[in-house]
This record gives sequence, structure tokens and C-alpha cells, in this order.
Amino acid sequence: MNLDKKVIAAVSTAVQMYLLAEQEALAGMQQAAAAGPPRPAYSPYLMAGRQAAMEVRWTWQMRLPR
Repeated sequence: MNLDKKVIAAVSTAVQMYLLAEQEALAGMQQAAAAGPPRPAYSPYLMAGRQAAMEVRWTWQMRLPR
């Protein structure tokens, strides 16, 4: 089997460039995730309001079949 050194160099360079591009894309996604908007802090008042709204809805749902 005859191996041409130019072909081997071209293939290895292409693989190296692909791996480098993949690493750069991964680093870009990690930076975008880290630079995203801050998440709102946990608020017990917010959770209590949601729970109250769900209880009202549940109460109405239980009264409707009667």
C-alpha cells in the first residue's frame, strides 16, 4: 500500500482543525451559559402565592362535580 505523505498531512491537519473547532464551540457555549441572566432568588412569598392560587383552583375543581 502506497501512502502519500501529503495526503497523510492533509488528513491529520483536517482532523486537528475539526477537534480545535469543536473545543472552541464548547468553550463558547460554556461562556454563554455562564454569562446568562441571573436566576431570581428563591422567594417564600412567591411560593406561598402560587400555592394559594393552586389551592383555590383545586377547591373549585372539587366543588364542580357536586
